[in-house]
Amino acid sequence: MARIQIESVQTPTLTKAELAEQLYEHIGLNKRESKDMVDAFFDRVRDALGRGEDVKLSGFGHFQLREKAQRPGRNPRTGEIIPIAARRVVIFHASHKFKHQLQSAASADMAKESHQAAALQRPIPEGA
Repeated sequence: MARIQIESVQTPTLTKAELAEQLYEHIGLNKRESKDMVDAFFDRVRDALGRGEDVKLSGFGHFQLREKAQRPGRNPRTGEIIPIAARRVVIFHASHKFKHQLQSAASADMAKESHQAAALQRPIPEGA
């Protein structure tokens, strides 16, 4: 029986360890300092949000803590109505500058793919 291999559709993920590695490579901090800096950054963000403060990162976006009220939910298996407890959630809003950069990059990628697809569809000249 032939096995079918399916490529992963998982999106690449940037981790804290990779951020620390990039600080090590590009800034020149040692690996321990790089890891400590990344950890300290996320600790500050987490602490500020825990106190109910917004976190604004110029050119990137801002994080807000939002209170969600209790609401009714439904168990998909049984259909039973169950209450979903009130909770606090973190919301991220990208800055206009960041959104523009993402759109520009996406437009450039789509134009490149379109150009490559057009090149593949061109007929091969005779004698080539």
